[in-house]
Order: sequence, then structure tokens, then C-alpha cells
Amino acid sequence: MHVLISALHRSTKPTGVCRHAANLAQSLVDTHDVTKVTLLVGSWQQHYFTKAFNLCSDKIDLISIDIHNTSLARNIWFLSGLPKLANKLCPNIVHLSFPLPFIRSHFSSVVISTIHDLYPYEYPENFGKIQAFFNRLFLRICIQQSDGLTCVSRTTLDRFKFFFTNYANKQELRVIYNIIDFTDIQPKIPDLFEKKANTPFLLSVAQHRKNKNLSLLIDAYAFLRESHQIAASISLIMVGSHGPETENLMQQIQDLKLSANVHLLAAIDDSELSWLYQHCKAFVMPSSTEGFCLPLAEALHLSCQVVCSDIPIFREIGSSDCIYFDLQTDPIPNLANGILQVIAQPSLVHSGISRFSKAEISKQYLQFYSDILNKHSEFYL
Repeated sequence: MHVLISALHRSTKPTGVCRHAANLAQSLVDTHDVTKVTLLVGSWQQHYFTKAFNLCSDKIDLISIDIHNTSLARNIWFLSGLPKLANKLCPNIVHLSFPLPFIRSHFSSVVISTIHDLYPYEYPENFGKIQAFFNRLFLRICIQQSDGLTCVSRTTLDRFKFFFTNYANKQELRVIYNIIDFTDIQPKIPDLFEKKANTPFLLSVAQHRKNKNLSLLIDAYAFLRESHQIAASISLIMVGSHGPETENLMQQIQDLKLSANVHLLAAIDDSELSWLYQHCKAFVMPSSTEGFCLPLAEALHLSCQVVCSDIPIFREIGSSDCIYFDLQTDPIPNLANGILQVIAQPSLVHSGISRFSKAEISKQYLQFYSDILNKHSEFYL
């Protein structure tokens, strides 16, 4: 089977969507059923797909698309360039790693799409009014045109059914979790810690968006320092690509006089990320909504002590392996107390992580692909 994965995305640094595409490609080529994976990325993405994601299989063909990295250019390519290239390469499956606008009749292969979240409906402020309008439009088009859809969690599926009642029973629709895999990753100390490897720190990994509540984390960290409930030597490391909240976060750090204690990192590779997970005092995730949250699952996979907001998706992923705090009432002291509690508890061996393994997820995707191909066999013999 030949699977083409479209991963061309605006981001110039690694994001969860890009990691999903890379992990999917690597999991599929580890199976006997898949003979080739073609992975399409933008020219501005090629460096981090090759460096950060360690794509080394001979069965993966990474194709860099040289277009302008603008919304107009990307969407024109989705509507015109993508079907032309897909029809030329003749894959059995075209897998869109995130919702994008396309016209089904332009493709000669089965097309499926992955739904990560419903942010355009739940958190339009992540995008701005105009961008949120188009994101909603493109999401509707993608849902209508796809032969099948996967949701990255039961929580995402529930939200999908809430917002798209009329579509929920029309397509093949399945929950398949994201893949967590650090098997071949050798931890490497980031530059920030080269001269102070034993410095204790709290860790959060999230793009700078409103729903991630990173400002709440900074406030809780400041509260703990001011009340002398944590050692002054404990720093806060926030890993994530810049977004709509970056300027506000930087201003908040400056106003609280925490510039020497709070560090914003971006564009680190998996080896550095692995080191951070394995050496943090606690991993903190204070989001108000998520579709899946790869960093939380990664942190659990690498045996982090975790405190996170008490929302359905985190309960779905973390089960009893996390300390949960209430976002609704007094969130700053609640989060601060959660951090203290998780630091004080003994190290745990987390359970249930096999749900996210390459072997398990690739098996589910291959079954889904097979079901879709069988359903449309009259067109794709």
C-alpha cells in the first residue's frame, strides 16, 4: 500500500499537527502492508521534518513543495496543486493530516482527513474573526468532501458530533489516538542547561494560544515564588511555537520581573525535548480545551510527574496518573497547590501508555484504510 500524507502547514517550527504527520509516516513504514509513504511538506518545513523528527526510513519519500508560505498560496495549492501531484503519484490513500479545503472529484484516490480539535468553533480568538471564519469554512468543506474521518480522541469525536450533527453519520468516522514514540531518541541536553544541568525546573509544552492558559501558569509560578513555597532556584521552562499570545506572555514575564526565571523555548528537536521531559520536577498543562494534547501523553510516556487542568480530554489521556486542578474557581492557588502536590509525590510508573504505541496505532490506521478502500472498491480497483 502506498499512502500519501499531506503535511504542508504554515508553521516554520514543529507543532503538534506536524508531529502527528511525522509519527504517522514512521509508524506506517514499520509495517509490511505499507510499501511507501509520500510525505508532502512546505519548503519552510523541510529542515525540521528532517532534523527534529528523525525521518530516516527508505520507505519515506519526503517531498518539499516550493510555494509562498501565505494563506492564499497554501489554499490554492490545496485546491489545485495537491490533487495534481496526488494523481501523478497514484497512492492508494491520500491522508490529510489536518483539515484543509479540497474538491473530492479532483482526486483519483481515496481521501481521508484527521480532525484534531474544534478550535475554530470553541476558541475562535485563537485565530481572529476573519481567520476563524475561513477555518470554519475549510473545516466544513473538508468534512463534506472526505471519504473518511479520524478523530484523535473520544473528546474530539464528541465535540465533532456536537457541532456537526448532520455529518456525524454520513462518513466513515473513527477515533484513532496520536502516536507517542521516543524509542530511537537519545536525550540531549539543551543549550540552556549545558552549564547547569542539575538546575531544577518546571516544564510546559504548548503553542502560545489562549486556550493553553500559559498566563495562568506564569501567575501560579510567580505566586509560589513570592510565597516562598518553592525554591528560588526552580525555573519555569515553556516550550512551544509563537502564536497570538506570545507578546502578552513576554510582557507578563517582564512585568513580574521573571525574565531570569521563565524561559520560552521553540524549535528544539526531539532529543532535547526528551531530556526536558526526563529531568523536569513537574510537567504542567493548564489548558481549558484540547483535542488530544501530545505533550501530555509524551510526558506520561517518559514518566513525568504531571499536574493538569481537570478537563475531559486530560482525564481520557491521563486517567489516574495525573494530579488535576480546578480551572473554574481560584485557578491560581489551585494550580499552585497542584504543583506542590506533584513535586512532593514519589515517582510513578504510568499505566495505559501502550494505547499510543506505534504498533497499536498503525494497526488501527491500516484497518481503517482497508475498510475505506473496501467500501469504495467500485471506484478504486
